Amino acid sequence: MSTGITSTEREPHIDRGQSIDGAGNLASAGDRARTEKTDMTTGQDAAAGEFVQSLARGLAVIRAFDAEHPELSLSDVARRADLTRAAARRFLHTLDALGYVRTDGRLFALTPRVLELGSSYLSSLTLPEIVQPHLERLSREVDESVSAAVLDGTDIVYIARVPTRRIMSVRITIGTRFPASATSMGRVLLSALPQEERDAALAASARAHLTDRTLTDPSALGAELDRVREQGWALVDGELEAGLRAVAVPVRGRDGAVVAAVNVSTSTTRTTLAQVRATLLPPLREAAAAVHADIRLV
Repeated sequence: MSTGITSTEREPHIDRGQSIDGAGNLASAGDRARTEKTDMTTGQDAAAGEFVQSLARGLAVIRAFDAEHPELSLSDVARRADLTRAAARRFLHTLDALGYVRTDGRLFALTPRVLELGSSYLSSLTLPEIVQPHLERLSREVDESVSAAVLDGTDIVYIARVPTRRIMSVRITIGTRFPASATSMGRVLLSALPQEERDAALAASARAHLTDRTLTDPSALGAELDRVREQGWALVDGELEAGLRAVAVPVRGRDGAVVAAVNVSTSTTRTTLAQVRATLLPPLREAAAAVHADIRLV
């Protein structure tokens, strides 16, 4: 398996296809498509002739669909992907011919075949399969929601999860993203980075005030990451969402490098900070150690 992976908190309500951006706002796939188009344009300028604009536009068409917009008209796709109707029509008809999109002549929708686009990555990333049974055992033991995530730039991305009760306003699913600096798993993952990479990640983070407790000062965050690295775990209390309390520890690969993080999330009304440290952290550490042991066998 590949373990060079760089990747909850009280559960916010995020529907599939949504994420929380750096400003703490819910972003749909269409919103992200437009934002990422700007990012890709910047990359195009940097990479000069290496950028394939038609590929970028085709991917923008796919990202125009989400849970809130499972079916779109040609005009809707063109608007959400920031394309002309003629260009959107060509991309949609190509995707239809390849089996990634279906249409009734008026509305378009993605087909399950789009899952193939991520299958190569998922088939090589066996970490979620290794982690999942350990999360299930841990959740039964502590009777709380547990998750695993990897670092992707300045965000964490959920790769495995066992929910118990709804404790966030956002529904977390596989692929949900949160700002790393405001989450327990994110701080564990950021603290494991080399100093230069960690500083760059913090500098690039939006560090939005998601709640009145969110730590945003770069110096204070740096000090907190130093503490997390030293003690080997992170506890975030009401910084991602009010009333959400979560503790996380690292998951290490065969070479000992941090490849992911796992956490237990709970409610501030149900579990005190002392109880988190005394009753949730020890079994969480044991689960992470068990995952590491399995990884070494692969």
